Amino acid sequence: MRPVVRTRMQVAGDMPFCGVHATWRAMALLISSLLASVAWAAPCEDAAGIAGLDDGYIVGWGIDHRNTRYQPRSAITAANAARLTLKWAYGLASSTPRSWPLVTENTVFLGDGGRGVVALDRETGCERWVHEHTGTIASALLPARIDGRPALLFNDRLSGLYAIDARSGERIWHAAVDDEPVPWYSGTPLVTSDTVYLPVASLEVGLAVNPLYGCCTTSGGIAAFDLRTGRKRWYLPTIPEPARETGSHWGFVQEYGPSGAAVWGAPAFDATRNRVYFGTGQNFSHPTTATSDAMFAVDATTGDIVWVRQFTANDAYTAACNIKALNHPNCAEPTGPDVDFGAPLMLLRTAAGRELLVGGQKSAQVHAVDPATGQPVWTRRLGRGGIIGGVHWGMAANESMGLLFVPVSDKGLQGFPSPGEPAPGLYALDIATGEPRWTARRASRCDDEECVYGLSAAIVAANDIVVAGSIDGYLDVYAATDGRLLWSWDAWRDLVAVNGVDTTGGAFDAHGPFLADDLLLVTAGYGYVGRQRAGNAFLVFQLVDGNGDG
Repeated sequence: MRPVVRTRMQVAGDMPFCGVHATWRAMALLISSLLASVAWAAPCEDAAGIAGLDDGYIVGWGIDHRNTRYQPRSAITAANAARLTLKWAYGLASSTPRSWPLVTENTVFLGDGGRGVVALDRETGCERWVHEHTGTIASALLPARIDGRPALLFNDRLSGLYAIDARSGERIWHAAVDDEPVPWYSGTPLVTSDTVYLPVASLEVGLAVNPLYGCCTTSGGIAAFDLRTGRKRWYLPTIPEPARETGSHWGFVQEYGPSGAAVWGAPAFDATRNRVYFGTGQNFSHPTTATSDAMFAVDATTGDIVWVRQFTANDAYTAACNIKALNHPNCAEPTGPDVDFGAPLMLLRTAAGRELLVGGQKSAQVHAVDPATGQPVWTRRLGRGGIIGGVHWGMAANESMGLLFVPVSDKGLQGFPSPGEPAPGLYALDIATGEPRWTARRASRCDDEECVYGLSAAIVAANDIVVAGSIDGYLDVYAATDGRLLWSWDAWRDLVAVNGVDTTGGAFDAHGPFLADDLLLVTAGYGYVGRQRAGNAFLVFQLVDGNGDG
């Protein structure tokens, strides 16, 4: 059976890239279509053998502890990217998948929301084992060693942090934060030699939609747990003072503040200074604090704050503001632009050896600061930003080239237009100065809202390439030198999956692609926000010989 059956929608009209003729895209699509048409899926039976975790390709969400999202162990280059072809597809249980895979010498571990963690044979996609878990697995799967056992760590968005055996799927321990009444575990943890750092957000950002809910009392934060036992070592709230009564509405619903400043992204680790860096989101209610929309530097051993640098003040916002036309009482007044640091911070090195801490905001601004002090070095605005605009899930860097790659969504949300013209696309900036080097962008594939072009998903870099998936369903490989399109694959199609599940691709969003050796792995489908096309396809591409059949 062929894994690609039919394409739902092709490119609509001429879609030029800045500085790149439209024929590049046409040629790339033709090549990928021809290669995909000869990719075959073998019948899937239970996979024999033990899942290995001796040879991994990442230590965390950022590939390394500094969150560079640069994969040094990829065979894919600008010279051979056009030879990528679909190897196999796996059908997920969720139509809004949110987990990032982990690849080892013989296994692909993947979180399948509502079903659990699956261990798949790397060559065939067949299942080795399934760790049943009914909750929403929201993070990357991370490798670890616990008392000599190869282990996997992941977040359930509601119930917290889990460690399981990588060979059997058996649970080792479970941990959660009891410092906040309604924590939300959206960001991927950071694992060091003996500690797990867990970012903490809050469900109140959504609970506030209920006008009878007394908004808001909780804070974001970060917690440190013992890797071996799961015991909590410390918890740092991003708002140190407790919320207090600030008023009421309708005469009986109490209002509270300050609140919010959630931590959405994976922390970065600075081994030299023994620090953890992370960004925060907006406040939920007034009064606002100096710790929202900010970068934090924290002592990794004690949890003590070293410095905080805020970039957008007085930003107060909850999901209640999405129905602001109804004069929702839980929408803060004045209402902020909701331009948090959702993407993880990056500790980068310039060609001259200087270190910079770099963060991207939903404002479409990128900031670089001195990691020792938090003093600003440069800021660059790349688009209009907004509630679901700007930088969402994560950037990537190629330090040997001195380049930072920035995906910008700039998608608007109905009823909340952002000022200015949207400027979605992939931007390359000089790490040292923030100066633009090149931009790649195109038009949307059609006029429907789900067709809007933009880059919300995290990206990844390797060798002389950058890999990015778009909201309107294209997986693209670009030349890191000039933004030239090298290869493209349209995910808006039905597929035959090795596990026999009805499978279709959709929007590329969330954690983005994974690279390992000659493989490119990615999830297609994310219908969570912005009327995007849902899907449940986990896709594995592989380089093939020039005359090979994949």
